[in-house]
Amino acid sequence: MVLELIDFYADWCAPCKVMEPVLEELEKEYSGKVGFKKINVDQNQDESSKFGIMSIPTYVFVKEGKEIDRVIGASSKDNLKSKIDLNLS
Repeated sequence: MVLELIDFYADWCAPCKVMEPVLEELEKEYSGKVGFKKINVDQNQDESSKFGIMSIPTYVFVKEGKEIDRVIGASSKDNLKSKIDLNLS
């Protein structure tokens, strides 16, 4: 995958739960183009610290091993799609 979207979430986070179906739809739409990864901040504190996660949900876009963009907080599907499209080009 050229682009990876990392979803930093927690099981107790209400906005994270609201975003689950949106991310599932995006994962289907971008299958083969974008890798989707979920990281539970409670279970993966090292990974959360590495990316400086202060709020959840946070969506980090990674290309060639480097963070290139991020979205903090619940977001619309259209906003995430435009970020994906922008970062795929």
